[in-house]
Amino acid sequence: MPVIVEAVSAPSEQDRTDLAKIYADAPAWLIAPHADVDSLIDTCLGDGTFIAGRFNDRLLGAGRLQKYTDRWVLSHLCVRRVTRGRGVGRRLLDEARRMAFEAGKPLHLAAPDGHLESQALAARLQLPMESL
Repeated sequence: MPVIVEAVSAPSEQDRTDLAKIYADAPAWLIAPHADVDSLIDTCLGDGTFIAGRFNDRLLGAGRLQKYTDRWVLSHLCVRRVTRGRGVGRRLLDEARRMAFEAGKPLHLAAPDGHLESQALAARLQLPMESL
């Protein structure tokens, strides 16, 4: 069964629990500029910018996809530790890229200044980088 990527706009209680688990072991730089995981989740649910990968009715990974008039920006991409290495993050990236392309917008990745891992990922994917 494939990972289905969807916008998370009306989360169930299980979805909220899954989102908390996704970001529970995330490094602090990934949560920034939000004060904590709850703030990140509340902000993204409140403005409708969460996309998530679902498998067997559970969310395994998520990211924030902001849609601006001139570009789309993907940030805060995270996959549950127990699920990492199985292609969930890549599926989220590929789907965000596809949706942006269909909307006629370039996709940018966003991360804190100087974060080398994010810069390397953006270079591999040939995506522009933005600062959080």
